[in-house]
Amino acid sequence: MVKATTDVPAKGGFSFDLCRRNEMLVKKGLQPSSFLKTGTTIVGLIFQDGVILGADTRATEGPIVADKNCEKIHYMAPNIYCCGAGTAADTEAVTDMVSSQLKLHRYHTGRESRVVTALTLLKSHLFSYQGYVSAALVLGGVDITGPHLHTIYPHGSTDTLPFATMGSGSLAAMSVFESRYREGLTREDGIQLVTDAILAGIFNDLGSGSNVDVCVITKGHAEYIRNHKLPNPRTYPQKGYTFPKKTEVLLTKITPLREMVEVIEGGDAMEE
Repeated sequence: MVKATTDVPAKGGFSFDLCRRNEMLVKKGLQPSSFLKTGTTIVGLIFQDGVILGADTRATEGPIVADKNCEKIHYMAPNIYCCGAGTAADTEAVTDMVSSQLKLHRYHTGRESRVVTALTLLKSHLFSYQGYVSAALVLGGVDITGPHLHTIYPHGSTDTLPFATMGSGSLAAMSVFESRYREGLTREDGIQLVTDAILAGIFNDLGSGSNVDVCVITKGHAEYIRNHKLPNPRTYPQKGYTFPKKTEVLLTKITPLREMVEVIEGGDAMEE
Protein backbone atom coordinates (compact mmCIF):
# COMPACT_ATOMS: atom_id res chain seq x y z
CA MET A 1 0.00 0.00 0.00
CA VAL A 2 1.42 3.39 -1.05
CA LYS A 3 1.30 6.14 1.53
CA ALA A 4 -0.16 9.44 0.36
CA THR A 5 2.31 12.26 0.91
CA THR A 6 1.01 15.59 2.09
CA ASP A 7 2.80 18.92 2.02
CA VAL A 8 3.56 20.04 5.55
CA PRO A 9 4.57 23.68 6.04
CA ALA A 10 8.01 24.24 7.47
CA LYS A 11 8.22 25.00 11.16
CA GLY A 12 9.38 28.55 11.94
CA GLY A 13 11.81 30.73 10.05
CA PHE A 14 11.25 32.43 6.71
CA SER A 15 9.94 30.59 3.65
CA PHE A 16 11.93 30.99 0.44
CA ASP A 17 9.57 28.86 -1.67
CA LEU A 18 8.76 31.73 -4.04
CA CYS A 19 12.37 32.66 -4.89
CA ARG A 20 12.44 30.45 -8.03
CA ARG A 21 9.08 31.79 -9.12
CA ASN A 22 10.28 35.35 -8.73
CA GLU A 23 13.47 34.58 -10.66
CA MET A 24 11.40 33.12 -13.52
CA LEU A 25 9.12 36.19 -13.59
CA VAL A 26 12.12 38.52 -13.80
CA LYS A 27 13.52 36.51 -16.74
CA LYS A 28 10.16 36.89 -18.50
CA GLY A 29 10.40 40.67 -18.26
CA LEU A 30 8.62 41.52 -15.03
CA GLN A 31 10.17 44.59 -13.44
CA PRO A 32 10.90 43.95 -9.74
CA SER A 33 9.89 46.57 -7.21
CA SER A 34 12.56 49.02 -6.17
CA PHE A 35 14.19 48.83 -2.78
CA LEU A 36 12.67 50.86 0.02
CA LYS A 37 14.90 53.79 0.91
CA THR A 38 14.72 54.72 4.56
CA GLY A 39 16.15 57.67 6.43
CA THR A 40 17.27 57.83 10.05
CA THR A 41 20.19 58.88 12.24
CA ILE A 42 20.66 56.86 15.44
CA VAL A 43 23.73 56.95 17.67
CA GLY A 44 25.04 55.75 21.00
CA LEU A 45 28.11 56.16 23.19
CA ILE A 46 29.51 54.99 26.51
CA PHE A 47 30.30 57.70 29.06
CA GLN A 48 31.74 57.50 32.57
CA ASP A 49 28.45 56.55 34.27
CA GLY A 50 26.62 54.54 31.60
CA VAL A 51 25.25 54.78 28.07
CA ILE A 52 23.68 57.63 26.09
CA LEU A 53 21.50 56.94 23.03
CA GLY A 54 20.23 59.49 20.52
CA ALA A 55 17.93 59.61 17.49
CA ASP A 56 16.20 62.03 15.16
CA THR A 57 12.40 62.10 14.91
CA ARG A 58 11.61 62.12 11.18
CA ALA A 59 9.67 59.23 9.63
CA THR A 60 9.61 59.17 5.83
CA GLU A 61 7.35 57.43 3.33
CA GLY A 62 9.24 57.66 0.06
CA PRO A 63 9.67 61.38 -0.67
CA ILE A 64 7.04 62.32 1.93
CA VAL A 65 7.64 63.18 5.59
CA ALA A 66 5.01 60.98 7.23
CA ASP A 67 5.73 61.96 10.85
CA LYS A 68 7.85 64.84 12.13
CA ASN A 69 8.03 63.71 15.74
CA CYS A 70 8.09 59.91 15.97
CA GLU A 71 9.86 57.89 18.67
CA LYS A 72 12.85 55.89 17.46
CA ILE A 73 14.28 55.00 20.90
CA HIS A 74 12.38 51.93 22.06
CA TYR A 75 11.98 50.62 25.59
CA MET A 76 13.37 47.11 26.07
CA ALA A 77 13.75 46.85 29.86
CA PRO A 78 14.09 49.30 32.75
CA ASN A 79 17.87 49.30 32.18
CA ILE A 80 17.95 48.70 28.40
CA TYR A 81 16.81 50.82 25.45
CA CYS A 82 17.20 50.31 21.70
CA CYS A 83 17.32 52.76 18.77
CA GLY A 84 15.78 51.53 15.51
CA ALA A 85 16.49 52.40 11.87
CA GLY A 86 14.94 50.87 8.78
CA THR A 87 11.31 49.98 8.24
CA ALA A 88 9.35 51.49 11.13
CA ALA A 89 6.94 48.55 11.44
CA ASP A 90 9.84 46.07 11.64
CA THR A 91 11.74 48.00 14.31
CA GLU A 92 8.58 48.41 16.40
CA ALA A 93 7.58 44.75 16.11
CA VAL A 94 11.03 43.30 16.81
CA THR A 95 11.74 45.51 19.83
CA ASP A 96 8.26 44.96 21.30
CA MET A 97 8.58 41.19 20.90
CA VAL A 98 12.01 41.02 22.57
CA SER A 99 10.89 43.45 25.29
CA SER A 100 8.03 41.10 26.21
CA GLN A 101 10.40 38.11 26.26
CA LEU A 102 12.77 40.00 28.58
CA LYS A 103 9.88 40.82 30.92
CA LEU A 104 8.82 37.17 31.10
CA HIS A 105 12.45 36.25 31.80
CA ARG A 106 12.55 38.76 34.68
CA TYR A 107 9.34 37.32 36.11
CA HIS A 108 10.79 33.81 35.90
CA THR A 109 14.23 34.58 37.37
CA GLY A 110 13.50 37.58 39.58
CA ARG A 111 16.67 39.24 38.26
CA GLU A 112 17.49 42.32 36.20
CA SER A 113 17.72 41.78 32.44
CA ARG A 114 21.21 41.67 30.97
CA VAL A 115 22.10 43.52 27.79
CA VAL A 116 23.69 40.41 26.26
CA THR A 117 20.34 38.61 26.63
CA ALA A 118 18.55 41.28 24.59
CA LEU A 119 21.42 41.21 22.08
CA THR A 120 21.16 37.44 21.61
CA LEU A 121 17.38 37.50 21.17
CA LEU A 122 17.53 40.33 18.61
CA LYS A 123 20.38 38.93 16.52
CA SER A 124 18.89 35.40 16.48
CA HIS A 125 15.53 36.70 15.27
CA LEU A 126 17.01 38.90 12.55
CA PHE A 127 19.41 36.18 11.35
CA SER A 128 16.55 33.69 10.99
CA TYR A 129 14.87 36.08 8.51
CA GLN A 130 18.06 36.66 6.49
CA GLY A 131 17.65 40.42 6.22
CA TYR A 132 14.01 40.40 5.16
CA VAL A 133 13.14 42.06 8.47
CA SER A 134 14.57 45.51 7.83
CA ALA A 135 15.66 46.53 11.32
CA ALA A 136 19.05 48.08 12.07
CA LEU A 137 19.46 48.61 15.80
CA VAL A 138 21.70 50.35 18.32
CA LEU A 139 21.26 48.59 21.66
CA GLY A 140 22.46 50.14 24.89
CA GLY A 141 22.07 49.43 28.57
CA VAL A 142 23.67 49.09 31.99
CA ASP A 143 23.50 45.84 33.96
CA ILE A 144 25.41 44.10 36.73
CA THR A 145 28.46 43.77 34.47
CA GLY A 146 28.56 47.47 33.52
CA PRO A 147 27.58 49.60 30.52
CA HIS A 148 27.22 47.96 27.10
CA LEU A 149 26.67 49.30 23.58
CA HIS A 150 26.00 47.11 20.54
CA THR A 151 24.97 47.54 16.92
CA ILE A 152 22.80 44.91 15.23
CA TYR A 153 22.48 44.75 11.46
CA PRO A 154 19.38 43.47 9.59
CA HIS A 155 21.12 40.18 8.69
CA GLY A 156 22.01 39.45 12.32
CA SER A 157 25.65 40.52 12.54
CA THR A 158 26.67 42.58 15.57
CA ASP A 159 29.41 44.91 16.78
CA THR A 160 30.43 45.97 20.29
CA LEU A 161 31.87 49.49 20.33
CA PRO A 162 32.43 52.49 22.64
CA PHE A 163 30.44 54.64 20.20
CA ALA A 164 28.26 53.72 17.24
CA THR A 165 26.05 55.21 14.53
CA MET A 166 23.52 53.67 12.15
CA GLY A 167 21.01 54.81 9.54
CA SER A 168 21.30 56.91 6.42
CA GLY A 169 22.81 59.78 8.41
CA SER A 170 25.36 57.56 10.13
CA LEU A 171 28.38 58.85 8.20
CA ALA A 172 27.72 62.46 9.15
CA ALA A 173 27.19 61.45 12.79
CA MET A 174 30.30 59.25 12.81
CA SER A 175 32.45 62.19 11.65
CA VAL A 176 31.43 64.04 14.83
CA PHE A 177 32.16 61.04 17.06
CA GLU A 178 35.54 60.24 15.52
CA SER A 179 36.75 63.81 15.90
CA ARG A 180 35.48 64.50 19.43
CA TYR A 181 34.88 61.27 21.36
CA ARG A 182 37.12 60.44 24.29
CA GLU A 183 36.93 58.03 27.21
CA GLY A 184 35.47 59.17 30.51
CA LEU A 185 33.01 61.72 29.16
CA THR A 186 30.78 63.41 31.73
CA ARG A 187 27.00 63.27 31.43
CA GLU A 188 26.74 66.82 30.09
CA ASP A 189 29.57 66.34 27.58
CA GLY A 190 28.11 63.03 26.44
CA ILE A 191 24.64 64.48 25.87
CA GLN A 192 26.14 67.40 23.96
CA LEU A 193 28.23 65.08 21.77
CA VAL A 194 25.23 62.83 21.01
CA THR A 195 23.10 65.89 20.22
CA ASP A 196 25.74 67.30 17.85
CA ALA A 197 26.06 63.91 16.10
CA ILE A 198 22.29 63.72 15.54
CA LEU A 199 22.25 67.34 14.31
CA ALA A 200 24.96 66.44 11.80
CA GLY A 201 22.67 63.73 10.45
CA ILE A 202 19.63 66.02 10.47
CA PHE A 203 21.31 68.77 8.46
CA ASN A 204 23.31 66.55 6.07
CA ASP A 205 20.90 63.71 5.32
CA LEU A 206 17.57 64.25 3.58
CA GLY A 207 15.99 61.25 5.28
CA SER A 208 16.77 62.53 8.79
CA GLY A 209 15.25 65.60 10.32
CA SER A 210 13.05 67.36 12.87
CA ASN A 211 14.11 67.02 16.52
CA VAL A 212 16.68 65.26 18.71
CA ASP A 213 15.69 62.59 21.25
CA VAL A 214 18.17 61.49 23.94
CA CYS A 215 18.11 58.59 26.40
CA VAL A 216 20.58 58.47 29.33
CA ILE A 217 20.98 55.08 31.03
CA THR A 218 22.91 54.76 34.29
CA LYS A 219 23.04 52.15 37.04
CA GLY A 220 19.50 51.79 38.38
CA HIS A 221 18.05 54.70 36.39
CA ALA A 222 17.08 55.58 32.82
CA GLU A 223 15.95 58.99 31.57
CA TYR A 224 14.28 59.33 28.16
CA ILE A 225 14.41 63.00 27.10
CA ARG A 226 11.90 63.63 24.31
CA ASN A 227 12.62 66.61 22.02
CA HIS A 228 15.83 67.50 23.82
CA LYS A 229 16.72 69.78 20.93
CA LEU A 230 14.31 71.50 18.50
CA PRO A 231 16.52 72.73 15.66
CA ASN A 232 13.75 73.15 13.07
CA PRO A 233 11.06 75.53 14.32
CA ARG A 234 8.28 76.40 11.88
CA THR A 235 9.10 79.68 10.18
CA TYR A 236 5.51 80.22 9.12
CA PRO A 237 3.19 78.67 11.72
CA GLN A 238 -0.04 77.16 10.43
CA LYS A 239 -2.91 79.47 11.40
CA GLY A 240 -5.67 76.91 10.97
CA TYR A 241 -8.40 76.49 8.41
CA THR A 242 -11.59 78.55 8.33
CA PHE A 243 -14.80 77.18 6.82
CA PRO A 244 -18.07 79.03 6.19
CA LYS A 245 -20.61 78.54 8.95
CA LYS A 246 -23.36 77.50 6.53
CA THR A 247 -22.83 75.18 3.58
CA GLU A 248 -25.37 75.14 0.75
CA VAL A 249 -27.28 71.87 0.40
CA LEU A 250 -27.46 70.90 -3.27
CA LEU A 251 -29.70 67.82 -3.07
CA THR A 252 -31.81 66.10 -0.42
CA LYS A 253 -33.39 62.68 -0.95
CA ILE A 254 -35.46 60.95 1.75
CA THR A 255 -36.60 57.33 1.41
CA PRO A 256 -39.44 56.48 3.84
CA LEU A 257 -38.82 53.35 5.90
CA ARG A 258 -42.37 52.05 5.25
CA GLU A 259 -41.82 51.79 1.48
CA MET A 260 -38.54 49.91 2.02
CA VAL A 261 -40.27 47.35 4.24
CA GLU A 262 -43.02 46.76 1.63
CA VAL A 263 -40.45 46.18 -1.10
CA ILE A 264 -38.58 43.63 1.03
CA GLU A 265 -41.75 41.75 2.00
CA GLY A 266 -42.98 41.55 -1.59
CA GLY A 267 -39.75 40.09 -2.97
CA ASP A 268 -39.11 36.50 -4.04
CA ALA A 269 -37.93 33.95 -1.48
CA MET A 270 -34.25 33.14 -1.48
CA GLU A 271 -33.28 29.71 -2.75
CA GLU A 272 -30.57 27.68 -1.09
